[in-house]
Amino acid sequence: MTTNDWLADTRTSYDTVAVNYAVQVRDAIAGHQYLRAALGLFADSVRAAGGGPVADVGCGPGHVTAHLHELGVDAFGIDLSPRMIDAARRDHPGLRFEVGSMTNLDLPAASVAGLIAWQSLIHVPDDEVPTVFRHFHRALRPGGPLQLLFHVGDESQVKTQGYGGHPMKIHVHRRQPDQVATWLSDAGFEVEAQMLLNPDQEASQAFLFARRKPYR
Repeated sequence: MTTNDWLADTRTSYDTVAVNYAVQVRDAIAGHQYLRAALGLFADSVRAAGGGPVADVGCGPGHVTAHLHELGVDAFGIDLSPRMIDAARRDHPGLRFEVGSMTNLDLPAASVAGLIAWQSLIHVPDDEVPTVFRHFHRALRPGGPLQLLFHVGDESQVKTQGYGGHPMKIHVHRRQPDQVATWLSDAGFEVEAQMLLNPDQEASQAFLFARRKPYR
């Protein structure tokens, strides 16, 4: 499958489910103390690094972007799906959202003070992840924090239905934190911490807290 194929499938799928997805995740952060804690830690890291604009890459309907804004972070969102961006602008007027792809991140070099990507890397094939991390590294200021949230595992599946029963065609890649940490290190990041959510359950997720090395 070419990059254009899986990107087109992902874009179309999330365009289809955008309205239902926005409803489903609207209160997800408020109801999960560990998600709130992770975002609070990220916001503190951005401030400790000097503050500035923060990119929420794969922002979906903007719930993470909005929560960061409530924490005093100058956050803006980027998503592959135009319908998701429409939902984000509708639900969070006054915040900045734009259509874009993490595989070709259209941000100037060293232009963001922090970057966050929650459950968006899961749709990127293994051979494309290093390219994505190079884009993240280029866009981040030296010393800027990066936070990832992704599904843990060793398999990839094709999701054909979801979020209100609508048809989808997206690949969902589960990965081990150590593998993702290696890719980050190769791209010029220093991994500072890992955290597992629901480690004893099949639907485990992982946070990685990293920082662009200031000397590279």
